[in-house]
Amino acid sequence: MAQKQDAEKDKAMALAEDAREAEWKFPSFTAEMFKGNFRWDLVHPFPMQPAEDKKIGDELMEKTKKVLEECLDPIQVDKTGEYPKEALQKLAELGLFGMKISKDYDGLGLSVTNYARMLGFVGSYCQSTVTWLSAHQSIGVPQPLKDFGTEAQKKKYLPRLAKGEISAFALTEPDVGSDPARMTTTATLSEDGQNYILNGDKLWTTNGPDADIIVVMAKSGARKIGDVEIPEISAFIVETDWPGVEVVSRCKFMGLKGLSNGWLRFTDCKVPKENLIGKPGMGLKIALTTLNTGRLGVPAAGAGGCKSFIFDAARWAKERVQWGQSIGLHQAISKKLADFISYTYAMQAMVYLTCSFADKKNADIRLEAAAAKYFCTERVWYTLDDLLQVFGGRGYEMAESLYNRGEKPIWVERAMRDMRIGRIFEGSSEIMHLIMAREAMDTHFKLVMPILMPKKGQKEGRLSLMMKAMKFYAGWYPKTWMPPSINFDVKHLSAANRDHLKFAAKTCKKLARSLFHTMGKWQAKLEFEQILLGNFVDVGTELFVMAATLSFTEQMIAANPGDQTPQELCDLYCANARAKIAASFRAVKCNHNKMYKKIAKNLMDGKYNWLATDVYMDLPPSYRDYAKNLVPPKK
Repeated sequence: MAQKQDAEKDKAMALAEDAREAEWKFPSFTAEMFKGNFRWDLVHPFPMQPAEDKKIGDELMEKTKKVLEECLDPIQVDKTGEYPKEALQKLAELGLFGMKISKDYDGLGLSVTNYARMLGFVGSYCQSTVTWLSAHQSIGVPQPLKDFGTEAQKKKYLPRLAKGEISAFALTEPDVGSDPARMTTTATLSEDGQNYILNGDKLWTTNGPDADIIVVMAKSGARKIGDVEIPEISAFIVETDWPGVEVVSRCKFMGLKGLSNGWLRFTDCKVPKENLIGKPGMGLKIALTTLNTGRLGVPAAGAGGCKSFIFDAARWAKERVQWGQSIGLHQAISKKLADFISYTYAMQAMVYLTCSFADKKNADIRLEAAAAKYFCTERVWYTLDDLLQVFGGRGYEMAESLYNRGEKPIWVERAMRDMRIGRIFEGSSEIMHLIMAREAMDTHFKLVMPILMPKKGQKEGRLSLMMKAMKFYAGWYPKTWMPPSINFDVKHLSAANRDHLKFAAKTCKKLARSLFHTMGKWQAKLEFEQILLGNFVDVGTELFVMAATLSFTEQMIAANPGDQTPQELCDLYCANARAKIAASFRAVKCNHNKMYKKIAKNLMDGKYNWLATDVYMDLPPSYRDYAKNLVPPKK
């Protein structure tokens, strides 16, 4: 059993390594930071959106506002679970399904920044609408075609998608989530070599039940990396009206009631060979590359959702009086309000900065996009929880109920239900930890792993590799102990920001040094210490957000010197970040990680079953025959 598990782990690791981008073609602020280099020059001055580009986004928002108000009531969507087809049609007529598609293929050709602004704007009104737009072009067919498609594929499909034919991305399976090495959907080349025959099931395909064109990931063969055989995963363009494509079931969730999501089945579906995207075996690389920029839609929508509550929070905190004063003046409430507004400000700074990197196309944003997705979805959840607490019973009450009794409807409870999924889809927070940890360790991984775990056929000998590693660390390691050289102009910065900046520059050296020490302690076993690595990722994420917020604040103050409110928000965020960073470093040295694992294993082994007493253990009678609805996988 253990041997089989080890083989499965080796296969999963080999597939993941094969799919990731091995080289850094452009500089990455976060990647440099994990190596101990605080590249302030990469984030400052803050790259504000050009006025002419901002105007394009502003005008589109005004048009979108009219469409949303005419065709869509988000309260009714949440109540009925039905998304109006008229709204989809009007959004398509406005061009919103072609926001990321070039004008050469009939799209709007928006900048990444304007696309993020649009998702933030739509998200402040209806998060279900965001999922239709984002799943279609952030992770659906347009982005893979843009990056990897042939000209013939682009000409055939992009104009259709820009005009409103809906797309989706099918990767997850009933028994396969974040481990694609276990994928069971297959694509077998036909005898005449003209088609791939697709068979298998895909679960939780957003937009899937209503999609016209989808990207499907499937095993098209196998190949060896050293001694490990890995599946060859390929990406295919599939039209849902083809024979053999079936919607098995529509899925419903705690939030996003207007979401179209389902279980799809492919039975001997013929896919023309020209519908293969890229080359055979490139599927997972295509998926990961697509998600690099695709993930930016999630934090943008989350930040927009938080910003939509600013006025209601201010009004309620001021008008609601308890014990002789506004509740916003009571310390317990003022802390929640202050954290809410400062984190919302920090989210906007990091999302806009990362979008500007993507627009310039001269930066590698795989770490920044992952950090934005991770940070924003986590902060959105906790800040909305604080806001619900501030609103009290009115926060827990549904908007329609508030309206029916004559109060202004606010939808904090709906926002929590809708945005909780952000911590799960397009890479859960835990997966973001693993992705970022792997990239953070990249320099050490390349130098040390060939020594600790040599691969079959490795060309360089152990001694040669050890000498190379010693040469690098002899020059690199002492620098991590040296005071940071502030080799950038900081005289124009406020005194507070100079202090925050020096802290960040100093801490990134400590981060790099601590990572190295931890690697030396755990060596090859470090891959199992996910919580330890997660602490380092948390430090790196907070440092990146600090840098983005500091740079954004300086730009805001420069534009309006009389307004110090951005500085106030920056100071509070940085103070909170410094406290979180200190806690993360402490958790590396003092933690209960072994206890977590032991107790979790005991739970799985049934050793705590004795605790489940005096509870109702069965399903309600009407649900006990659930197995009769099970649709078995296609054999």
